[in-house]
This record gives sequence, structure tokens and C-alpha cells, in this order.
Amino acid sequence: MAVNERAARALKEILKRPGNHTCADCGAPDPEWGSCSLGVFICLTCSGIHRNLPDHAKVKSLRLSRWEDAEVQFMAENGNEAAKSKYEAQVPVYYYKPTHKDCQVLKEQWIRAKYERLEFIQGKKPLVYEEGTRDGMLMKRGRDNGQFLSRRFVLSEREGTLKYFTKFDAKEPKAVIKVDTINASFQPEKIAHPNGLQITYLKDYSTRNIFLHHESSKEIVDWFNSIRAVQLHYLKVAFPGASDIELKPKLTRNFLKEGYMEKTGPRQTEGFKKRWFTLDHRKLMYFKDPLAPELGHASGTLQAFYSTERDHGFV
Repeated sequence: MAVNERAARALKEILKRPGNHTCADCGAPDPEWGSCSLGVFICLTCSGIHRNLPDHAKVKSLRLSRWEDAEVQFMAENGNEAAKSKYEAQVPVYYYKPTHKDCQVLKEQWIRAKYERLEFIQGKKPLVYEEGTRDGMLMKRGRDNGQFLSRRFVLSEREGTLKYFTKFDAKEPKAVIKVDTINASFQPEKIAHPNGLQITYLKDYSTRNIFLHHESSKEIVDWFNSIRAVQLHYLKVAFPGASDIELKPKLTRNFLKEGYMEKTGPRQTEGFKKRWFTLDHRKLMYFKDPLAPELGHASGTLQAFYSTERDHGFV
């Protein structure tokens, strides 16, 4: 279909307006697609998610598609800033807003929460993440055999804990995890599942890992944001004078960097061994392999410190 040259020129001018130079959903620079249903400019990845929205599926390439004059006018009347003021009017501080660097499941559920479920529009009822408790089944990777088995998890704002049970009707939990020690990070490649979530926490001064997934992308992201909501509640109680801006960085975060490196043992005679390193804030941890459940005898923690000049990163 031939490109409407007049429409193409008009779209280029509309793109220059504030907010339109980045993707409306993930912030990727230079969006090359537009939603004719919502009037927003989006990147290629997010356009694929928009195509699966029942009531907002019409997307077009800004360069290759033919745009009708009425569609261009609709984009001009709306745009990313107008959509943000409507669909992101009440995004809670704890809700994780993904960037273009985040995994697909986070982007998809963010887009569906905004446009499909209308969770953040003005006057919306309380969100499911704010109920103060969550109880359900998640697939957890076994410590010894590596198999994923269904386990019951219970999150409690009142107790400030995340518990998991080996059986649904078990009276005692297998583990009780304090929410203030939790970091949660989506790890689809490491866990080999598109909805893979890694929970890192402290127990007896040792770092432990739990690897989870759920077949429903909404369910696993709901757990993720529910954990963040409980963490924020804990932080507000612990630091009553702190602002939301000050507390937000203390919620769950992505690891700064992960990968294999080789290290020697404590004795100079020991050879180099391959270990999986994880940089988390100012803490550099190493594990025997990427899916190790805990630091153990073959692992450890190093403390990293910021340079006086921020651009220099870690030293």
C-alpha cells in the first residue's frame, strides 16, 4: 500500500512534540510505530503487544504504512503526554514501570494494566496488589534435583513475611522470608521460562535464592508487584519521615550485572575456577552456578564501593 506523503510529513512533525520522541510504554528512543486506537507512539516491541489487545489492536508503521488523514489527526489530538495523563494518572509508587531493557512479561503486563484493565485511571478502585495478603501456588525449582514443583506461597503485609509450604495443606511453612531482605528480579533466560522470577533473600546472614515461575504472566507479575507493595508498607513504617522518592530505590531492583568469571581460592596454590557473579547494588556475590540456591561453601560475598566520581561506577 502506497505511503501517504502528506500524512508522513505530518507524523514527523507530531513526533517532535514533547513526549512523542520515546515509546509511550517502555521509553525506548525514536518510536517507529503508532497506535491508531490510542493515539500513542510506540516501539516495535511494544507494538507487538498492542496487536494482542482486544480493543486497541490497530497499530501502523510510521514509515511503511499508509495513514489516512483522520488517523493522523487523531494522533495529533492525542499523543504520548495526553495518554500518560489519562492511563497513568494513579500509578502507585511501588508498581514497577518497565523500561525497554526489561523482559517481555513485564512490558506486556504493564501495557495490559494500563490500556486493557485500566488500573491506573483517575478514580479507579484499590488494586489487587494492595490487599495486604496474597496466597497462591507457584512453581518452585527444587534445591537438589532442579525440578520445578508446585508450592504454596503466602505473602503477609501484617507479618512482613513471604512464606512457602511444600504442600497446600501443610501446617508449618518450609521457609519464612522477611520482606525487608527480599530482592525479586525477573530472569527468563536463566530460569529458562518466559515468566521466570528469582527471589533473593537473607537467612542466617547468608544469601539464598528461590527460582519460580507461573504459566500465567499476569499472576507472576501480580506477585512481583504485591511484594513491592508490602515492602513499601514496611519501609514507610520503618522510616516514617522518608518520602516516596527516597523509599522507591529500596524496593526490588534488577541486578546491575551478572555473568561468569574465574577466581582463585583463598590459598595461592589453588587454581582458577569458573563461578557465577552477581552485582547487586554495592554487593558482589558469587555462586557455583547461575541456579545455585545459596552461597554455600563454593560461594561468597564481596562488598563494592562507589567511586567519588559517579561516572567511574564501582571500584
